[in-house]
Amino acid sequence: MRKQILFLSQSLPFPPHSGVTNRTYHILQELQREHDVTLVAFSRRNHQPDAAGREGAAAALRREISNVMHPVPLKSEWSIASKLLNHGLSVLTREPYIFYEYGNQAFGDQLGRAVDQVSPDLVHLDSMDLYRWLDRIPPVPTACTHHNLESELLRLRGEHIPSRLVGAYVEHQAKLVENVERRLTPQFDLNVMTSVRDAERLRALAGEVRTHVTPNGVDVEYFRPTPPAEVVPGRVTFLGPTYMFPNRDATDFFLAEAWPSIRRGCRDSSFHLIGKNSPAEKARFESYPSVACHGYVADIRPYFAETACSVVPLRVGGGTSTSIGCEGLETVDGTNILIRDDPKEFAEAVVDVLRDDKLRYNLGHEARKTAERCYAWPVVGRELNAKYKQLLAGAPAELSHSVPSDNSAISPRESATPYSLPALTPR
Repeated sequence: MRKQILFLSQSLPFPPHSGVTNRTYHILQELQREHDVTLVAFSRRNHQPDAAGREGAAAALRREISNVMHPVPLKSEWSIASKLLNHGLSVLTREPYIFYEYGNQAFGDQLGRAVDQVSPDLVHLDSMDLYRWLDRIPPVPTACTHHNLESELLRLRGEHIPSRLVGAYVEHQAKLVENVERRLTPQFDLNVMTSVRDAERLRALAGEVRTHVTPNGVDVEYFRPTPPAEVVPGRVTFLGPTYMFPNRDATDFFLAEAWPSIRRGCRDSSFHLIGKNSPAEKARFESYPSVACHGYVADIRPYFAETACSVVPLRVGGGTSTSIGCEGLETVDGTNILIRDDPKEFAEAVVDVLRDDKLRYNLGHEARKTAERCYAWPVVGRELNAKYKQLLAGAPAELSHSVPSDNSAISPRESATPYSLPALTPR
């Protein structure tokens, strides 16, 4: 008999066109292979801009999983007053902002209906953002996914905000979230992490916690190698919607610190940014020579088929999106990726990839083999389903004692290198 999994998500993961929604969408698919999954989710404005979008996304997901409750819009994305109220309540009560951000009673109503309808055997929280609803779920095994170690992500973000006042407030929020992580993560039956290093960081913060590393995956059938003849000489690409601070910071820093050197080393180079950005951001980025912002595109494959070098210039992040930019991935510098922590060295590595066809091919070939072996979604899903079956059978998850495989066990703050940008080919 198939077990019932109640899946709570901070975003309705359709279309799966962002990092979080892509992961959530595929994890739902993989869990549904062996269980009946009921989804209770908030709807995000940048994913579903109106009621029709919400209903369309929910209908699409109902074709994939057993049950999708009515999605609930996030109030603060539609009302500045609501957002200010949430910040004010956070300051007054010393609860993190997320406690109020995701506090819409309509979500609680949908959660209550779902619990009554399916009597879940296991509850999956797809983010610590939803912790205020823990008292509404039944006493069954509970797992929580940490797409990043959120307190550390906030702290790194605060360090890169020009305004000292805003930066201090973000640091304050980081401390509040850290308190919640320290208090609640030992109580979860399983903490699902995206990287070994994040698992180590959580253990350093909260002590003996039960973790399982489920890395971000890739649809290796959807993304297939393309002929080298399609590559446009000198083309450099970054996939990163800049409404997200880490991507915006990465793009600004890359263009200011690395792009001039790349242009000097390769005169025909061009930089292409894929993902949503505001008109002001687009104008700022395109003020640099040979830069094109393509915004949101329905299919990124043609863009990466033409790419000679893909860059991941993140200074703020976690999980698998960051030496910061490749943390959590089975990377070997010089084999399936190039990793440089200095802007000058990074620019030189990009130029090497652009000029050396053999280097580009070898990196891409080895990266593809790594993706198929480690990150194909069925591979990722089998491991997570096995762990959940263990919980459903009543066997406790083991306490985490993992050690990073790259011999670089460091504190979270030490990992924030001044410039950490892997250069890699997209295939």
